[in-house]
Amino acid sequence: MAAIEDYALIGDLRTAALVGADGSIDWLCLPHFDSPAVFAALLGDAGHGRWTLAPVSGGRCTRRDYRADSLILDTEWVTSGGHVRVTDFMSPTGPEGEVVRIVEGLSGSVHLHTSLTPRMDYGRVVPVLRSVDRHVVATAGEDTVWLSSSVGLSLYAGSASADFVVAAGERVSFVLTHGGTSPTDPAQALAETAWFWERWIAKCTYDGPWADAVRRSLVVLKALTHAPTGGIVAAATTSLPEHIGGTRNWDYRFCWLRDASFTLEAFQAAGYLDEVTAWSEWLARAVATDPDDVQIMYRLDGGRRLDERSVDWLPGYQASAPVRIGNAAAGQVQNDVWGEVLDALPGADTAIHRLLRERLEDNWQEPDHGIWEVRGPRRHFVHSKVMAWVGVDRTVRFLEQQPDAPESLQRLRNLRKTMHEEICHRGFSTALRSFTQCYGSQRLDAAGLLLPRYGFLPWTDPRVVGTVDAIQSQLTQDGLVLRYAVGDGRPNCDSIQGTEGAFLACSFWLADALHGIGRTDEAEALFDRLLALRNDVGLLSEEYDVATGHHLGNTPQAFSHAGVVTTALRLGSRRPDFAPVAIAS
Repeated sequence: MAAIEDYALIGDLRTAALVGADGSIDWLCLPHFDSPAVFAALLGDAGHGRWTLAPVSGGRCTRRDYRADSLILDTEWVTSGGHVRVTDFMSPTGPEGEVVRIVEGLSGSVHLHTSLTPRMDYGRVVPVLRSVDRHVVATAGEDTVWLSSSVGLSLYAGSASADFVVAAGERVSFVLTHGGTSPTDPAQALAETAWFWERWIAKCTYDGPWADAVRRSLVVLKALTHAPTGGIVAAATTSLPEHIGGTRNWDYRFCWLRDASFTLEAFQAAGYLDEVTAWSEWLARAVATDPDDVQIMYRLDGGRRLDERSVDWLPGYQASAPVRIGNAAAGQVQNDVWGEVLDALPGADTAIHRLLRERLEDNWQEPDHGIWEVRGPRRHFVHSKVMAWVGVDRTVRFLEQQPDAPESLQRLRNLRKTMHEEICHRGFSTALRSFTQCYGSQRLDAAGLLLPRYGFLPWTDPRVVGTVDAIQSQLTQDGLVLRYAVGDGRPNCDSIQGTEGAFLACSFWLADALHGIGRTDEAEALFDRLLALRNDVGLLSEEYDVATGHHLGNTPQAFSHAGVVTTALRLGSRRPDFAPVAIAS
């Protein structure tokens, strides 16, 4: 089975596909990110659906890369007979869910093979395949995909396949569409897709020393946005494991308010305000469905039902089971979320902002499941308390700028002071010289690195420096940061058995923190090391296994790529933080 880092991403801002270095598309949900997968070999085997296209000699490609700052993927093979390139892409301006694959002979002649094996409902349903007017149509109930091709295709055992030869200067194209829409002209679709990404990346305002990495991560973050609604998914996949063979396998194809706040910070810092506005409008629609019960995450369309279930017919990536669809964390209490949203979208006094402030005031003293969505008992997580303070602080700052301050202003000032004093008293360990994971705990949590970033304490405060030192010395593996300690002989705080890899977003936070406390050379060295962990086309998953050198967790991960953008900008600035842009109400 391919390594997680062997996959590249193509997408149309409605869904996305993973393309292996061997030319196989092993993951594709149609027509949207959170729709059932048509290709699910990523979490099983070839019989669970995939689409191969490569020389008959097989094997890993000779090289591959994205075309400029786009999601147009060029994969090349040099064989004994010649040199061939396969260009894979999905057009943001074309029909939703359309996948285009263009084969071009560059020299000599190359024998190639393609096999389309669609399996609906996450690999469970074998569709009926038939030929209709030079198309192959695969149907299962109301779900249909069409494949058009410039070469003839044979049907056998639920697959459509072809063997063909491409000589220098020749082209063969394939277009997969969903729901029976007419396929676009491949050459025209390619030109339109290139033009879309060229115009989009031109808006980037960053031109620092890590410009290439920042632009690539911005493209990935854009690819994880859902154009029809403005929602932002945490990742393009479900159930890629945080520990090979373990049960830490979660569905990330939904819209977390917290994760989105980090992506919004990256977009704003790089000059992309349209995405921020679109997300704030998505949030307003999502919350409007039940304003008295705001969730910490929603579906792409703002739907509230994310019921979690196990898919027992998929064995999981490298036998890492169960494969989960949906996410039970949607029903958790996570009190940090409201402060993160208020911080990401300041400068407006909308009904949404007022509602979130009310949630903070009513619930900040209650225990919760925290930023890491622990599936154990609720606790008084320090990070959650700090983010509640952030929400109140941002509210006070906003109200202080108004010509007519409301009567609630002084009450909120007093509350802010009370919260700060309690957190410093109950959330700091003099023995560890660090802020802890929970009140009264002696455990560390990587989220402690974020305290000064939100202005809770100055970077020069000894408690901040002590926290950075403690996390760097006690909560790292080979210099990369763990979210919290697992598998250390104590019961795991998340009530889940097993270990996990280093969490890449937290490692970017450490780079930010080292810069913040004046150790910029260390910060830049760590940042360069993190950039070196990207795969050959610049993608990062959620975690990294320092023992094996492999990526872990869902991919590509918005949390990780937001870290690339914001850390690059922080390191390029004398200030280790930067204020978000106010969005008008």
